[in-house]
Amino acid sequence: MNGSSDPAKILVVTAHPDDVDFGVAGSIATWTDQGISVTYCIVTDGSAGSAIPGIEASALKGIRQDEQRKAAAEVGVTDVHFLGYADGSLSVSLELRRDIARMIRIVRPERVVCQSPERNWDRIRASHPDHLAAGEATLQAVYPDARNPYSYPELLADGLEPHVVEEVWLMASPRSTHAVDITATIERKLAALRSHHSQLAGTENLEEMIRSWAAAAATALGLPEGRLAEGFQVVDTR
Repeated sequence: MNGSSDPAKILVVTAHPDDVDFGVAGSIATWTDQGISVTYCIVTDGSAGSAIPGIEASALKGIRQDEQRKAAAEVGVTDVHFLGYADGSLSVSLELRRDIARMIRIVRPERVVCQSPERNWDRIRASHPDHLAAGEATLQAVYPDARNPYSYPELLADGLEPHVVEEVWLMASPRSTHAVDITATIERKLAALRSHHSQLAGTENLEEMIRSWAAAAATALGLPEGRLAEGFQVVDTR
């Protein structure tokens, strides 16, 4: 089911490289197949950890950007932006709100997809502090910053006119009510995730884990038996 009619443009904002692929890559493959333009905005530099020991943080930044671009290509996305905030210490700052509002005014999406700022007690790993901060900052950038001509006058001075986002889709929300059926795109989601070698090297049960999550989401959100889904809380922000 959908929260509204299909948009022409979607902006996806996540804290780390690979968050988008865990949370929404199956849906993104579905959307790009429909001709919807999807842009990624990755907030942090992803330098705070790796499954491969010995990688220097300075090198890891570039590795993770390359991995995210490869993952994006698997689901039909070529427009990928990195804000470069420090991994592991993200906070809801005025600067972060401004930078996300800038991306909204550049892309001018009808829909923004981001991480839920509400902690999910059933899946605590979905509620990394950086995820919560990125979600909250994105919601504040959607309303009021991106639409308010008096917020961050430097954006207006750069020719970036205010923009109203019609809806926000929250991934990993404990209040998810909307499902996107990803049965036909699960292999592309898995291919996107496997692009993140620095994070998932040696993860033998990746496919089993992702399929089990998607099956559980489909069941919880009322899809027929045997289907796979990603779930979202849809917020009207007009």
